[in-house]
Amino acid sequence: MVKVNSEKCIGCGVCEASCPVGAIKVDGVAKIDYDTCIGCGACAGNCPCEAIDADAVEKDEPDISDYKGVWVYAEQREGKLMPTVFELLGEGRKLANDLGVELSALLLGSNVENLADELGAYGADRVILADCELLKDYNTEAYAKVVCDLVHERRPEIILIGATNIGRDLAPRLSARLYTGLTADCTGLAIDPETKGILQTRPAFGGNVMATIVTPNHRPQMSTVRPGVMKKAPYDPAHKAILDRASFKLAESDIHTKVLETVKAMKQVVNLVEADVIVSGGRGVGSKEGFKLIEELAEVMGGVVGASRAAVEAGYIDADHQVGQTGKTVRPKIYVACGISGAIQHRAGMEKSECIIAINKNPDAPIFTVADYGIVGDLHKVIPMLIEELKTR
Repeated sequence: MVKVNSEKCIGCGVCEASCPVGAIKVDGVAKIDYDTCIGCGACAGNCPCEAIDADAVEKDEPDISDYKGVWVYAEQREGKLMPTVFELLGEGRKLANDLGVELSALLLGSNVENLADELGAYGADRVILADCELLKDYNTEAYAKVVCDLVHERRPEIILIGATNIGRDLAPRLSARLYTGLTADCTGLAIDPETKGILQTRPAFGGNVMATIVTPNHRPQMSTVRPGVMKKAPYDPAHKAILDRASFKLAESDIHTKVLETVKAMKQVVNLVEADVIVSGGRGVGSKEGFKLIEELAEVMGGVVGASRAAVEAGYIDADHQVGQTGKTVRPKIYVACGISGAIQHRAGMEKSECIIAINKNPDAPIFTVADYGIVGDLHKVIPMLIEELKTR
């Protein structure tokens, strides 16, 4: 196992900072928590005085059959649940039903107990609540410690996390500390009927193929899911969740950063994920000025403006509007694609829209293969006619 030579150790703290699972504390000299240590040797490789011997024998991993249940990380900000949580609960419900296990929502924050009823109404059987003033603002170290401690204690077999800015920060930290795999940006989740493991599907090789990934030897199995990919769970106020107040240890000394001030952006950020109508422009719009047509059509239709990656990279519009594999995944009631050729990366982000209308002067454009209605023509001529007709109605 990993051992510390106390005569050589100078207590510099480099090993503590480099440990991916938080198994080392420095109190004069480095001390190792062998219940947490995974024997990776990162501490030995970084020790400047060669005080750590990492000729480690890997400790036995828990039997994966000990892990039961599906967890959804219930991300909240300022006491409000993020929309992606309801999508994850819908998908988590299917997985839990297939496995015959409980669906739990993991809720961290300060004074957020009131959110438990909402999580129950969207399908959670149990709400595991970690409520503490130190969890009021999201902090990677604090949240990762609490979640990892609860996972070690309760051993869920599956954890689903939204691929939001916070989720993308938290999930890989959990994966490293829990010594398990993480499949990012999943577009499909299912249970293998034979192994009872989770089949995680995501685009690979630039979106040209769909890969199915499994985690056969480690638990929990972890996936992040992009907002807008999955269908929202049905709302049933009669469905109540068990409120489970978790016991955990968290001290100020576990947190090495502090939020001094939160400054919100003054500009209005477009909400593509929740929009019912999206009018998107591509390279065919031709210029930043050309997007005024797109904006006008979106306004008349009561929708918001989207864009392809090509339009964003050309500088026609901000990246906040980008739809596609490298942008937002959306499923509005109406999606209007104007001057968008329909590369597979863009289609991956919008092809689940209820109704797709494509406007393109190239009759062979790939966008027409997923469109419900297609208009072959110059968008600069077609859109003004659409706007005029919609206004008269």
